[in-house]
Amino acid sequence: MKKRILFLLLSIQFTSNYLLAQKSFLQKQGTATQLIVDGKPFFVLGGELGNSSAACTQDIERIFPKLERMGLNTVLVPAYWDLIEPMEGQFNFSLTDQVLQQARKNNLKVIFLWFGAWKNSMSCYAPLWFKENYKKYPRAYTRSGKPLEIASAFSEAVYQADNRAFSQWMNHLASVDKEEGTVIMIQIENEIGMLEDARDHSKEANKAFNASIPSPLIEYLQKNEKKLHPWMLKKWTESGRKKQGNWQEVFGEDLYTDEIFMAWHYASYVEKLAQTARSIYNVPLYVNAAMNSRNRKPGEYPSAGPLAHLIDVWHSAAPSIDFLAPDLYDDDFTGWVAQYHLHNNPLFIPEIRLTENNGVRAFYVFAEHDAIGISPFSIEDASDAPNNPLVQSYAKLKELIPLLAPYQGKGRMRGLLFDQTHKERILTEDDLILTCRHNFTLPWDPRATDGSVWPEGGGLLLKLAANEYIVAGSGLVIEFAKNTEKTMPADKKKLGEDGFLQAGKADKESWESNEKETTQTWSGSRCGIGFVDEVTVNPDGSLKYIRRLNGDQDHQGRHVRISVGDFKILHVKLYEYR
Repeated sequence: MKKRILFLLLSIQFTSNYLLAQKSFLQKQGTATQLIVDGKPFFVLGGELGNSSAACTQDIERIFPKLERMGLNTVLVPAYWDLIEPMEGQFNFSLTDQVLQQARKNNLKVIFLWFGAWKNSMSCYAPLWFKENYKKYPRAYTRSGKPLEIASAFSEAVYQADNRAFSQWMNHLASVDKEEGTVIMIQIENEIGMLEDARDHSKEANKAFNASIPSPLIEYLQKNEKKLHPWMLKKWTESGRKKQGNWQEVFGEDLYTDEIFMAWHYASYVEKLAQTARSIYNVPLYVNAAMNSRNRKPGEYPSAGPLAHLIDVWHSAAPSIDFLAPDLYDDDFTGWVAQYHLHNNPLFIPEIRLTENNGVRAFYVFAEHDAIGISPFSIEDASDAPNNPLVQSYAKLKELIPLLAPYQGKGRMRGLLFDQTHKERILTEDDLILTCRHNFTLPWDPRATDGSVWPEGGGLLLKLAANEYIVAGSGLVIEFAKNTEKTMPADKKKLGEDGFLQAGKADKESWESNEKETTQTWSGSRCGIGFVDEVTVNPDGSLKYIRRLNGDQDHQGRHVRISVGDFKILHVKLYEYR
């Protein structure tokens, strides 16, 4: 028994020392998964460079100082196979070294994106010597036999070439960065997936398709039956939950069976690269997905990528991958992020369309989904002006990190996001009802009613204690009320900006109306706003007072608000009265 206890203590000590030696790793806190960098929780306030923006040293030197001015703490940067190994067996890491040098000079962390065998499905970043030798490095084929500009995942030669370059690059990274820890994560490949068909129809792929399903996948489905993604459980169930057979016998004959098959083989390929990475430089690893949106079918979108409905296949075949990440370019932002924040998958957004709405969305995902980070694409095209919403947002979030980090995964934060269609969200906290709305629901800003498209408004709500909150973000208004207040007659009087009745009635009409409204006796307590203070957050998480917002700024105690275009942190204290 003593030997067993000693072994456990030594194991714990080894694990602790191992994690301390690593500059970045993932760690659970409550229901959240946090990225730990240099011993502290790290929120990726990132931006991804355009595909060709790290292909020459001059661009890197020009762009990186701008990213620091914008307030980023992380930049996502492609690592191009074709430029790293332009001649077979000859490697050039000068661009990688320049990225690391400029990142350190400009106080940025780096997430590298391995553009290897596949980028947006295609093999466009494979070197020319690889592309030309299609007999040695074969392509995927459509059902009709058409060869594609997509390397076959069923070719050992393709994997060996990709992995050789990847391992050489990883060894170089380890030699120049293990002490510094500038690289905090690595993305393996980019938006893997089959196009034109749901799966590869090459001779090798067809042979694998007609063979028995790998036993590890069936074992995974059985072991995790109660936790499977609803889509996967339904697909397996509809085909009889068979435990053996080929892919069509187990999952049925349709495009989605083709996709499941292909996902297994893409993920198995990625797993081998991930094991290479783990053995050389063990930083967190992830894969990213192009969305299955707009009613497209597999092959019309990149089929078999690391999509939410295929998460069980990817987890089974690629257990060394830490999470699956969505690239978001479609509408319904809140719906997409909810699909990827799962019990077995933390949310990280490596790509999102660059818009002025990214600022409030960053607040939303960190609070509502305990996100690891967010990263607008082609970030170098954004403005570094101080009034840029993303610049303002990142500045406030940097302040907030020491305060927010201890609360992630503990159910104390809510994210708020509003637009012209989704204007309101009602929350309950203890015996309070919080009515949260877009700030343009108050008719005081002419942009609310002049036909302009509303910019998104939102932010976060953090409960510090009973009747005490942090409200942060832009373009939102929150009213607080006791549950008992909602049982009383609704006040339908329209008030002006000064808090007075917008328009009165004739004396007799006003008296009769007042008589009707006072027939029910008020009971219970009410909630009032004790104070609203604009604050900053100190590095230790404590609050520093800036100014008291009272009178017109909280509508004489009726609500808490932050105007559209402003990014603020507010400390709100409530009280009760009868």
